[in-house]
Amino acid sequence: MLDNSSITDNGNQANPDAPLAGIVVIDVTHMLSGPYCTWVLGALGATVIKVERPVSGDFTRIVAPFDKDESIYFLSVNRNKRSITINLKCDEGKAIFRDLVKKADVLVENNRAGVMDRLGLGYKDLKAINPELVYTSISGFGQSGPYSGRAAFDVIAQALSGMMSITGEPDRGPARVGASIGDIASSLFAVIGILANLLRRGKIGQGAFVDVAMLDCQLALLENAIARAAITGEEPRRLGSRHPLIAPFQAFPTADKPLAICVDTQAQWERLCKAMDLEHLFGVQHFATGSSRAAHHAELEPILIERFLTKTRDEWLDILDKADVPSSAINSVSEAINDPQVQHRGMVAEVPEGSGRRFVRLPIIQPDEKPLPEFPAPKLGEHTEEILAELGFTPEDVKRLRENGAV
Repeated sequence: MLDNSSITDNGNQANPDAPLAGIVVIDVTHMLSGPYCTWVLGALGATVIKVERPVSGDFTRIVAPFDKDESIYFLSVNRNKRSITINLKCDEGKAIFRDLVKKADVLVENNRAGVMDRLGLGYKDLKAINPELVYTSISGFGQSGPYSGRAAFDVIAQALSGMMSITGEPDRGPARVGASIGDIASSLFAVIGILANLLRRGKIGQGAFVDVAMLDCQLALLENAIARAAITGEEPRRLGSRHPLIAPFQAFPTADKPLAICVDTQAQWERLCKAMDLEHLFGVQHFATGSSRAAHHAELEPILIERFLTKTRDEWLDILDKADVPSSAINSVSEAINDPQVQHRGMVAEVPEGSGRRFVRLPIIQPDEKPLPEFPAPKLGEHTEEILAELGFTPEDVKRLRENGAV
């Protein structure tokens, strides 16, 4: 590990026993794909220093809705970080940035390919001053290829990858997945790459360059659909809530509210039929296996819908639970937040306590250890003077840097 004690020993809010305690991350990211990655690293105990543009900072600071004049979007994915404002377009600002990098373990950036190189702050530039740095670039299309210089957002990655072509109802147009999986998938794959290379660095003493593309990550999430299309030539298509290979595995209406069921094994199929008084379906040959039921879903679906419409959702959930058939209410987001299981796991918590601001927590639970505390997202430049002092700058230096527009 690098000698970064001047950074980690001053103002570090992480638990010293946290998995990433002592790891310093320089966060040169904005919007979602980068900040979500560095939020995860911070939640695991890393010291994350968010480098923002003077005056305006991260673009999401002005994205509605707001709570007490602060963007909820920004507050959510920038917890567990310290903020310093640096002008990376001026020489003095770049010099400060390089001083930070010398004491860092990880750098994460999510600009268009080539932006950091043009600033003189690309991987080759920074490797020369810190060979142990794990430098991670998240972009729409990666650092090479015909699309590498293009801008990309979540919907672009979902559209180009084929994800949108298999999302939505069969008789309607393609749909974007409701959550920003284009951004979040790239964030999580970046975290995996960072952790793997920190482990590798411990063995060989060298850092690495990690190139993560949103498009690549969407293809990885498509896994089975990609394999089917590439091997059989079959074109995956929109199926609504249905599964392409298994049935019944979808949402169904009831007398009041819809529910979802998953029948993945023959035993579950038999239990479902008994619970619904449909034992006569056992003898129907084209309902004999999950694959054949999927192939004949157009015949099976009306039979099940007719029966489901005879009782309310909660009545059916009680029946199916007793029959050990996987089933669930289809919650709204607000209902999910208040679900007893979600409440028990503490997956939505106030940050900080007593603030009334509730966010989803990191879904990695270690029962034998206390949950790591989370800290609120920083005000713009909140820690600028503190971090500069840790680098050895005097108050007079900081005043001069502000006057020169470097910070």
